[in-house]
Formats: sequence, structure tokens, C-alpha cells
Amino acid sequence: MGQQENKNRVRAEVKFPLILVHTPFGLNFFEKVANTKAARVYAKFNIYLMPIITALAVFLIVGSLIALFSNATVRAGVREVGPQSNLLIPGLNPYLPWTYGWIALVLTIIIHEAGHGIVARVYNIKIESTGIVLILGFPIGAFVNIAQEELSRTPLKQKSAILTAGPLNNMVIAVVSLVALFFITSTLTPISTNIIHQSGVVVVGVGDHTLAGSIGLSKGSVIETVAGQKVHGTDDLGKFLRSNLGKTVNIAWKDKAGHQIIRSVPIPQFVEAGRGILGITITDVAPDPTQVLSRYKNAFGSNPIALLLPPTMAQGSVPYSDLMAHEYHSNVLGSAFPLVANMLFWLWFINFNVGIFNALPIGPLDGGQFYKSLIENRIRSRPSTLKNAPTLVTLVMTAIVVMAVLLPWLWPH
Repeated sequence: MGQQENKNRVRAEVKFPLILVHTPFGLNFFEKVANTKAARVYAKFNIYLMPIITALAVFLIVGSLIALFSNATVRAGVREVGPQSNLLIPGLNPYLPWTYGWIALVLTIIIHEAGHGIVARVYNIKIESTGIVLILGFPIGAFVNIAQEELSRTPLKQKSAILTAGPLNNMVIAVVSLVALFFITSTLTPISTNIIHQSGVVVVGVGDHTLAGSIGLSKGSVIETVAGQKVHGTDDLGKFLRSNLGKTVNIAWKDKAGHQIIRSVPIPQFVEAGRGILGITITDVAPDPTQVLSRYKNAFGSNPIALLLPPTMAQGSVPYSDLMAHEYHSNVLGSAFPLVANMLFWLWFINFNVGIFNALPIGPLDGGQFYKSLIENRIRSRPSTLKNAPTLVTLVMTAIVVMAVLLPWLWPH
């Protein structure tokens, strides 16, 4: 293939804070896979699929933008979780767990880059190097450096296949993970249907610099009363707090250890519509395991996009969350099912998001490169003023994405 020079040794390249470890293993793997019939069929199959993935991405982003424009409650909810929840980085995103999140992110990037590398070799495009990306010594993904001069001279259909392979790989893994998650969920049965419905709501998350944090309310606590009124469910808590705006009331709860605590709490005089007062995430004390499981399984057929809501954000609605997992037994995996189910969820979640994001028509992204090539191919004989069209598309799409992220803070009411 004429591309073996300097590729049989491992070398490191420092681009602080990243370390790129160049290895020959990916190159050898790509060569073997690219010579199979399956790889050649896959390369031809995906030529026209980038617009489909892009359409899904744009649909979701525009849909979220419309919801943010039209609903103050949605904007308040987004502000509640914070802008860092848009990042697929464990540690920065408070809802992305370190273990599952890190493993899923590394696998997602490897799968993405492998798609580009394999299809590039199907069409005999030179791969200059490949390897692993480290940050502070920890692996966070992989890279594939395709010879840009050769790629630029490649016919549009072949270039489309190469650029589409990354996002398409992610979408395939996302679908496979979602199907496997449905299978795992289908093996679950509630351990007991004799649910004792208690009063109160469980705190499953406490935000930073919030009223809840200032009074010592912690994760796992059960809020029982507000101003002497019993809290029977999640709706009651917000209703009782809002009926006491500007007042100081007693809030009673039991902490995770079962200790009874009562605090005198000054409630703010004004709170934005749809915004929480205490700064907590809550769920019912004893969600019915049978109903939770039924609703979750139904979502696979009725609204799979709703399954993008992480179990760390909706613990009372997800059967394999930390809150609910002990209520079920798997006929296949026994009590170990939460480990497998959570891993499958984060593979689905991260692959789906990486796939659709990379299909957007934005500059250096796979989608941006594809649409730039497509536009340039179509306007070769057109006026030179149209040559700025790829840049314009990138600017418009970037503006839409930025607006979807910032709107809850730009328009708080």
C-alpha cells in the first residue's frame, strides 16, 4: 500500500495538556479490516447517510430551541442543571459518572476514529498515523491522521463515505446499546409489589451554592413536612414552598442515617417561574417499581429520545438507577444487572450525542467537511460569491447551537 514508513514503532508527541501516543496497531488493524468484503460493503452503504444523521441532529437542536423559547419552565430546568451538563466530560458534567462515563467516552472516540480509518483504507487513502490520546496520563480516546492532500483529491462519493463513517459508527453502536439495554430491562422483575407508600420526597441531588446546601439538606434525605404540612409527593413540595414566599418556615426531614432534622428556613420573596427554590432534585419516597419498569419499557417503543435522560438525573424513573436498582432482580444477570445496564446506557447516550454533533455542518466537524466539499463541488461553475457559502452555513449552524445552549441565561423569564 506504500504507507509503511516509520510506522512500526511507538512514539509520543506532547501537545500540552494532551499526549499523543502514535502506535502501529491501529494501522495494522485498519489494513486487515479494509480488505474484507464487509468493509467494502459498509463503505458503499454509508455514502449517502450523512444528510440523514445531520437532519436528525438539526431536528433535535431546533426542537430544543423551540421548547426553550416557548416554555419558561424548560428554561428554568436547564438553568437548574447548569451549562456544564452540555459537556461530555466526566467530572465537569455533574451527571456524567466517572467510571461509566470515562469508559464510554474512550470507546466512543475509538469507534468513531476507527470508522474513518477503515473506510479511508478501503479507498486506499493514506493514513499518516494513529494512536491513543492521553490527558494527564489518562486515556481519553484515539486519533487517526488521514493524509489531507489525498483526501482533498478524493472523489466526492468516496470522501463522503470516509467522513460519514465516524458518525455512522457512533449511531450504530448507540442503536445496538439501546437494543441491548431494552433486553436487559425486559429481564427485570420487581422483587416485591407490596409497596408501603410513605409521606415525603427523596433528595437525589443537591446543587452547589443553593438554599438546600446552606441548611444542611443532603442527598438521600427524605423531606417530610414544610410549615407543618405533610409532603406526600413531588408536587406538594413546590406548592408548599411557593405558598410561603417571603416567610420563614420549618422544614423537617430525615437524613440518610435516619436522624430527624428540623430547620427554620427563610424562603425567598421571589422565585422565577419554573425555577426550584431549594435547589434540589427530588423523587417520590417509594416509586412503584412495577409502574417505573412499565413506563421505562414503553418508552423504547413510543419515544426512544426520552431515554436520553440520564439515570443520574431521573433516578425515580429509571429501574437501574442507584435509587431503584435494589427493587428488581434480573432473570439473566441477577443482582449484577445495574452494572451492565448503566454501561449500556452511557454507551448509547455518548455515542448518540457524539454521532449527531459530528454530523452538524460546522467547520472542522465531519459534517462541516462533508458539506463544504459538497457545496464546492456544486458551485465550481457558479459565481465566485457563492464560494463563501460553506462559511455562511457554518456560522448559521454555530449560532443556532450557541443559542440553544445560552438561551436559558439570556432570557431567564
